[in-house]
Parts: sequence; C-alpha cells; structure tokens
Amino acid sequence: MTQSVRAENGFAYGVVGADIHVFGDGIPVYLLQRWRPPPAADDSFLREVPSRMLNARFAVVKFTGRTAELAALRRWRDEGPQLAVRWLHAPGGQGKTRLADHFARESADDGWQVVTATHGPGSVIPPPGSQDLGATADGTLLVVDYADRWPLSHLLWLFSNALLHRPEVPARILLLARGDDIWPAVRASVANLQAGTSTQFLPPLSDGTQEWEGDGSPRTEMFAVAHDSFAARYGVPSLRFETPAALAGDDFGLTLSVHLAALVAVDAHVAGRRPPPDLAGLTCYLLDREHLHWARLHGEGGHEIDPTARTFTTPPDAMNRTVFTAALTGPMAPAQGLVVVARLDLKLPAHRVLADHAVCYPPADPAQETVLEPLYPDRLSEDFLALTLPGHHAEYPAQPWARATVGTLLTGATDPATLLCTPRAVTFLASAAKRWPHVGPRHLYPLLAAAPHVAVAAGSAALTTLARLDDIAPELLEAIAAHFPPFKEPHPDLDPGVAAVSTRLLPHRLSRAGHVKGVVRHEHGVRLYHAGQLEESLAAAEETVREYRALDRNKLRHPAEAELVERNLSTALTAYGMRLSAVGRRADALAATEESIRILRELAGRDDQYRSDLASALLNRGRDLCQADRWVDATVTTQECAALFRELAAGDPVTHEPDLSASLVALGLCLGVTATPEESVAALQEGIAILRRLSQTNAATHTPALAAALSNLAKALWRVGESGVSVAQEAAALLRRLAAVHPVSYESELANVLAGSAVHLLYAGQGAEALSAAHESVSILRRLAGRQPQVHANKLAEALASLSIVLLAIGRRNDAIAVTDEAVAVRRRMAEADPGFEARLAVMLLLAVNLRTEAGGSWLEEAVVLLAEAGTVIERHDTMPAQLSKKSSHLVSLR
Repeated sequence: MTQSVRAENGFAYGVVGADIHVFGDGIPVYLLQRWRPPPAADDSFLREVPSRMLNARFAVVKFTGRTAELAALRRWRDEGPQLAVRWLHAPGGQGKTRLADHFARESADDGWQVVTATHGPGSVIPPPGSQDLGATADGTLLVVDYADRWPLSHLLWLFSNALLHRPEVPARILLLARGDDIWPAVRASVANLQAGTSTQFLPPLSDGTQEWEGDGSPRTEMFAVAHDSFAARYGVPSLRFETPAALAGDDFGLTLSVHLAALVAVDAHVAGRRPPPDLAGLTCYLLDREHLHWARLHGEGGHEIDPTARTFTTPPDAMNRTVFTAALTGPMAPAQGLVVVARLDLKLPAHRVLADHAVCYPPADPAQETVLEPLYPDRLSEDFLALTLPGHHAEYPAQPWARATVGTLLTGATDPATLLCTPRAVTFLASAAKRWPHVGPRHLYPLLAAAPHVAVAAGSAALTTLARLDDIAPELLEAIAAHFPPFKEPHPDLDPGVAAVSTRLLPHRLSRAGHVKGVVRHEHGVRLYHAGQLEESLAAAEETVREYRALDRNKLRHPAEAELVERNLSTALTAYGMRLSAVGRRADALAATEESIRILRELAGRDDQYRSDLASALLNRGRDLCQADRWVDATVTTQECAALFRELAAGDPVTHEPDLSASLVALGLCLGVTATPEESVAALQEGIAILRRLSQTNAATHTPALAAALSNLAKALWRVGESGVSVAQEAAALLRRLAAVHPVSYESELANVLAGSAVHLLYAGQGAEALSAAHESVSILRRLAGRQPQVHANKLAEALASLSIVLLAIGRRNDAIAVTDEAVAVRRRMAEADPGFEARLAVMLLLAVNLRTEAGGSWLEEAVVLLAEAGTVIERHDTMPAQLSKKSSHLVSLR
C-alpha cells in the first residue's frame, strides 16, 4: 500500500489505515501517531532542571503500585465487544498519564497496535511525512489524553475514524480526563458505534490507614521507588531516607506529590540543603531551581570577552514572564508564538526570546516544531501561575506584571493567536484557584467579571472547572451564564459545561425565584437534557410539574398570576412528556401531554395568545399517539394542529412556519395510515417545500426536520406506486452528516431511513444495495436497543422485518426466517412489558407464518403453531386496529 503526501505550506501529514479530519483551512482536527516508548533522556539534561524528572514522558520513576487498576484495564482490553470506550478520570497529578503509558507499553508488548491522538486545532503542527497505522495486530488501543478538553464534536469525529472500525480487529479507546462531567454526553454519543462504555476512577494513594498487603503503605512504597530512581539519575547512592511524616497528609494522596517529595529529598541532599516539610514548600523549592537555571544560562555578560557573541540573551526576569505566558498558552505554532511574545513588550526580539525559551523547554515532540512549551507536569504549571500572581503568603516571589499578562492574553486582544489560548488559560487558572485561595478573588474573578464572555469562549471544560470552585460568587456565574446560547437549542460542544454551571446556580436561582421556581427548574432541565443527562433532566421536569401543581392558587394576588401559573404548568407538562418519551415511558408521556392540552384549551378559549401553545402541545400529542399506534386519534389531533399553525403562520410566518411544516409532516405520516396515500404525499410535500425554503437561510436548525420529512415522503411515494429511492437517499445523506456530529440525536432516525430505503432499493432492482442498507440499519438498532430497549426495540423489530423481506427476495429464505424470528422475539418482550404492543406482535407473527408457508416442507408445522399464537393474540382484542391489519398484509406481500 502506498500513500502520496503533498505539502502545500511546508508541512504534510498523512496516515495509512486511518482517516484524517481537517478544518476548512487544512489544519487537522487531531493527529494520530503510533505510540512510542519514552525517549532516553541524558542524566545531565534532567539534572539541569529537576522538574523534567517529573514529566511522565521521560518515565524516570519505575512504575509501581496501581496493581488493581492495571488489572481492570487489562480485563477491559481483553474482554467485551468489538469496540469499547473507557473514561479514566482523576484529579491532576493522580498518575493517569503514567498508568496509561504503562498500560500502553504492556499492550504493545502483547501484540496490540497502540496509537495516541493529540488534539490539534491551532497549536499542533503536523509532522512531515506519513506513517502506517494499518499494520496487522491483535487489536488497536487508542489513548486520548485531556479528553475532557476536547470539544464533543471533535471527539465524535475521532470515534468515527476508520482506524477503530476494522473487521475482526478489536479496538479500545482510553480517554483520560480530570472529571466526568462530559462523560454522559460522550457515552450517549457513542451508542451508535456498538461500543461498550465504562468509567474508571483513579483513587488517591492510601496513606496506610486502610488495610494494605505489604511492608508499607502505597505512599511509602512509591516514595522509596521514586527516591531510588531519582538518586540513580543524580549518580548518588540510594540513601534510603526516612519517609517524610508529611506523606500521611491529604496533600500526598497524589502520585505527583509523592514523587515531588522524593525528588526534592534527593536534590536537597546533593545540594546540602534540608528539604521543606510541606507540599507548598516542596513546590517553591522546585520552582527556585527553574529560576537558577535561567540565571545560569544568561550568565554575567560583563565577565565575557565578547558579550555580543552570546547565544542565550534573555535575562531571567524576561524568561520568568515568558515561562508564565507559556503556562497559559501551552504549545503553539511558531507564527502564533511570535504574536503572543510580541504582545508582552519585553523590549527584546520575540524570535530570540522564543529561541532561548526553547533551550530551557524544548518541544515535547521535536518533529512538530512548536514553541512555548510549558512547565510539566500540568499541576506544577498551575502552581507556578498561582505563585507568580500576587496575593499568597508562600516563600516565593510574586511578580507585579503577572496580572497584566493574564489580562493581555485573555481580554486585551482579539487576534487568533491570543484567542487560541483562552480554553487552556481559563482552565489552568481555575484549577489553580482550587488550591490557592488568592487566585480566584484577586485575579481570575475580576477578569471574568469585566469580560464574562471569555469564560464561555474558553469552552465546556473551563466552565465545568469554574462551576466546581467553592468561592466563586453566584453573581459572577450569572454574568457568565448571560452569554450562554439560548437554552431551547442544543450546543453539543458547550452543553456539558453549561449544565455544570446551571447545576451550581440552581440553589441560588431557586432561592430568589419566588413563585416562578418552575421557570428556573424548567430551563435547568432543558440544559441537563442537552448535556446527555437524561435521568437528571427527567427528575427536574417531574419536580417542575410537582411544584406548579402544589401552588395554592388562592394565595395569588391577581387573576393574571393564576393564568400564568396554568400556562407554565402546561409548558412543564409538555416538557415532562417529552422527557418521559425520551426514556421510553410512552404511556406516561401521553398522559402528561393530554393534561397539558386540557389546560391550554381552557386558556385559549379565553385568550388567543395561547393558541400557539395549544398547537405545540397538540403536535406533541400527535407524535405520542403515533407511538401508541392510535393512528385515527393521531390524525384528528394533527389535523387540528396543522389548521391552527396555518392560521398563525398567515399572520406571522417567521415565527410559525417552522411549526407549520412540522405539523404538515406529522399529518402526512398519519394520513398514510388512515387515509389515501395521495393525501399523505400532498401533506408531506407541502411541509417539505417549507423546510427547503427555511433550510436555505438556517441549515443548522432545519436540516434535521428536512431529513425526517424526506424519509416519510419516500415511504408515501412508494405507497402510490412511485419510486422513493432518490428521496430516501437524500434523507440518508443528510442524516449521516448529522449523526457524524451528534449521533445520540440522529443515529436512530438514520437506521429508520435505511430500513425504509432497503425496501425501495429492492423494488428498484438494486438487491445488493438493499441488503447493505438493511444490514446497516439492523446493526445500528441492535446496539441502540441493547442500551435502551424501551426506546429502540420497536424500531429494531421493524428493521429486522425489512431485512427479512430483502433476504427473502434475493433467495436467502432460511436467513430471512431466522431474522424474522429475532423480530418476533423482540416483539414478544415488548408485549410482555406492555400489552399495548400485542397488536404489533401479531403483525410480526403473521410475517413469520408467511415466510414458513412459502418455504413449505418441515416449516409448515412451525407455521401452524405461530398462526395459532397470532390468532390468540388477535382474539384478545375486540377488533384488530385497521391500520395494523393493513400493515400486516403490506408486510406479508413484500417478497
């Protein structure tokens, strides 16, 4: 296999056996690279700046401990489905990267291909050339560090990479993160990938008070191993110092803290000094060594024979500010780094400062040629920021320029280079504020109060970190929340952080809400829903309904207040119904919507302003009735809904045409069952004409509805004898694009469209394409139903029926019967859980009878048994719903 890699602007990046996702400007969304063992580091290089020994990429300390955690990772890797995703989370410094690196080494030794993914927009330059990631291996392990800082859409692009979807090759995705706030959205979004999902928390190191098998606690054992490893790098014998008493404190539950104590113990011994007794002192000691290194490199120009010939010209004070800046920005492309350093106004050539900084802090990957490499580990970088900012009492010199530097980077400019650093800078400052009480009130909070939009621009991870700070004022969070997008529409890359802020603000908002608490809780529930927290969202909606029902109307001071309460109760009930439907509780959902409509009919009878709310509730009721197979009632409801929206749209098309299109599409679906196919096609085409016009000006909002409408039109066209292939294919193409970004919302509908298009393709004489579409539909829905059977089981049964029809048509009768039996089993489980589904079970039983009758021979005996079961089911109903009778004959005739 060969691959041609062409460089447009000096760099080219390519991989064999994997996809490359790029932005419009050609910058990769992420880089995939084969995992490599840590580079061999020269001892003298490490001793120059001792903090280098704490960098996990140099692996100075022999891996020790975490036996149970490693065993759990091995089981996850070796067992389970073809694709599995694990979210490994713990606070910074807990040892996630070291554990993942050790696991990667083990996996590579065991025959797995190990690949790392680096998030790249704006800061990572692709290494030149290409690499082969298509080699044969026992499996593929993809390790993603800082996963909680990736936008969700970028993670979803990564999950769709061909590297992870090779036939018969298991794939594992290990996501490393500090918290798990974004995990519900990630987990929901990978449901369509047939992926097993799990989380693993890395707990603090035991201090020995818990039961422990061995000579000492995990901390003392780790300290001893780290001490020996560092001593070897210093070229001194291991002195086996007495374990510091401070290790028993809460601060030393982190792997990094124990390593830090061991490193300072060795360095202080070599220097003839006494190590500090606490974690803050240890950190200051290590940072003092950074300053010493800058000073040594700069030297004393006056003692040189030719000072103009020196190669390192940046004085320590300028280097201090540059290192501080790098802690905020992280690695950047050279051109961007020049812009950032120039803004510092150091009175030195920016290119020279960057070159000197690279001497102290060379790029982690020299092939990428980045600049402004920060201090490592991240926790040390955060502490350096905090100690450089004035306001602490530690024995470390704060700098008067520090606050202005932060302001310059975050609020003083709008050029792309400085905007790129916003997510990291806000996240690191917020993380530092957790441990250093002066950082928030004196620096970060005033900055955000002056420019609250900066917090939103920083992204979901930064918002989540801010929401966890104990001392952040609700008023500041409210100022930030004022810049959130409207709550009614999803924003996948931002929703987890927005939900975290909303959760933090909820008690504050409720305490001030008075009798409008329900309004606050309603918006909060919507935020939770968009963040993938379905159960929490349902609980919020249920509480909102309970609060409005409990309000004493007699205590309200004005009739208008009572009317507002009733309207809000109806809104809450509508939302509650939607949440119930999302978790598969359809009967409860319908009851909630019915109650909402009763309230709105009374209100609309007195005031026309409520007609829009009534029409919206009717639309939801129509959908719920369709789900319950009450098609006649659904038709009546959607006809009333469409008539209301048609009148409203005539007076205000901008506001009401989207709802009119939705009601027409719903009506077309109902008419396809209860009336003539021609009426169904006409309603759908009218709705689609509106959606096409709306999507020309706002594609993001209206494309999902257009895709669903096209799917329904394809079925309606088939019923009137016209080809629906091109319409179904257009719908599938739109849904594929939508599902690639947000599969939790669109993958199920894509599967539904594929199942329908399979039949259209079959009748168009495209048997191979029909089989492919049917198989894909069933594959998706099997996985979705495995996770949420209440939500997806019915669609799975229908997809299986379509697949059986295709299999029968191409002569694979035995396979068709087996697939139909699976569909019958699904419908049996549905009917056992809810007798309302018995009619659908009868339909599937009749299809199974039909296929066995066609096969003849020994299959006839089974056909008789299944026919009897179908008859028993039908007899339990006074009359089998007419629409299901039609559907039964429709399915039986498709061969």
